[in-house]
Amino acid sequence: MKHFTKISELHEALGVTPPEHPLFSVAYGERGTCDGNSILEFSSEFYIVGFKKLKSGSMQYGKTKYDHDRGSMSFVKPRQKVAFKNVELEEKGFLVLIHEDFLTGTAFYNEIKKYSYFDYEVNEALHLSPTEEDIIWNLYFSIEKEYKNNTDELSNSIIISHLDAMLKYAQRFYKRQFINRTQLSGSTITKFNELLTANFEERKMKDIGLPTVAFMAEKLHISSRYLTDVLKQETGKTALELIHLFLIAEAKNMLTEGDLNISEISHLLGFENTTYFSRLFKKEVGITPNQFKGRFLN
Repeated sequence: MKHFTKISELHEALGVTPPEHPLFSVAYGERGTCDGNSILEFSSEFYIVGFKKLKSGSMQYGKTKYDHDRGSMSFVKPRQKVAFKNVELEEKGFLVLIHEDFLTGTAFYNEIKKYSYFDYEVNEALHLSPTEEDIIWNLYFSIEKEYKNNTDELSNSIIISHLDAMLKYAQRFYKRQFINRTQLSGSTITKFNELLTANFEERKMKDIGLPTVAFMAEKLHISSRYLTDVLKQETGKTALELIHLFLIAEAKNMLTEGDLNISEISHLLGFENTTYFSRLFKKEVGITPNQFKGRFLN
């Protein structure tokens, strides 16, 4: 797999015109400009923001093919694996490439890291309505116009301001996607709880540790940040909070039965030490495990 440190290297690999700027570029394509007969797998030192409707082929990053059944935006962060396979566009599309160094010394250097959609795994695209597409395209053309304009001391800040607006709109559409795609997102908490239950049953037979957010996300084939965003939308709680609530509920059940001591329960739940378990239990319940158990023994 290739790793591109220069934007010009990716332009050459994609077969598009060399960039106007060494640290920032845009690439525009229409139906027929991609021959649908090439494969490119790579990672890079830059952020990639793209919009496309695919006639054939696939784009993927991470482990799973990206969902492109409709017009959609995709977001790739530096050092993330990407693969374009036999891509042919249904209509028009674009790529915006932003090297990390282009953002150095600007507020946007940290701002861009806050957007959860850059942590998407590939089975979740940001799908746009026709009105939303128009907004994104207008911003893209504003970026493209400044990119191709004669460079001066204000060029970078103007491009960044347009890019900032594009990503802010994407964040708005990203939140809307949770609301409009309830059938997709509504099942996440159910799958999450089923996975927690299965993991707990496995822990009864094997000496394995606590389930982590990363473990749960991997099993559900989405990123940790996206999982937390979906669950927060559905339940008002983060993935970690839901894991803790599940563990405390199981602990309460075992404490009520009274057959096991605190250390045994802690170990069975997957905690490395009893102190951490007791501290978490008191934080969530308001009393220690021993106090809780004492209520039922008395």
